[in-house]
Amino acid sequence: MRILSGVQPTGNLHIGNYLGAIRQFVALQNDSANEGYFFVADLHAMTTIRSGSELRENSFKVAADYIALGLDPKRSVLYRQSDVAEVPELAWMLSTVTPMGLLQRGHSYKDKVSKGITPNHGLFAYPVLMAADILIVRADKVPVGRDQKQHLEMTRDIAAAFNQAYGEPILKVPEELILPDVAVVPGIDGQK
Repeated sequence: MRILSGVQPTGNLHIGNYLGAIRQFVALQNDSANEGYFFVADLHAMTTIRSGSELRENSFKVAADYIALGLDPKRSVLYRQSDVAEVPELAWMLSTVTPMGLLQRGHSYKDKVSKGITPNHGLFAYPVLMAADILIVRADKVPVGRDQKQHLEMTRDIAAAFNQAYGEPILKVPEELILPDVAVVPGIDGQK
């Protein structure tokens, strides 16, 4: 089974990143039935980080943390999102079949704007880029937290719309993988 997931390099990783994501990545990688693709989601991080040097440094740290915490480049594909030019290219293609209403219903977008994050196209179109991340590697399953389930549903809808528009099953429609033991570790502010 082909698995895909990533972490945004928006700062230093913390125990929540390990318990909620990376620990599962390692376990999935260690199952010989799986083919793991794990990436540093630097294009996604551009919605909040405006410093190129900070983004590069954070991306390097996430990659180092991946390896230090057990992701093995000999057993999984590890990469930086921006190194795969086909990802934003596919995101553009997907955007041509993605209904505005689908994006306007995005809980994550509404939540971030309500918390004072300035709305921009990157934040609004985040689900399309996420869909490109998933669809480009033809992932079967995508381990996500419950907070990302809607984005996976959007990916499925976008893939189906693309396939319908072009009259054949070009894109594989993935399934979410919500692991029962994924922890949500609240920060000192009470948020995830």
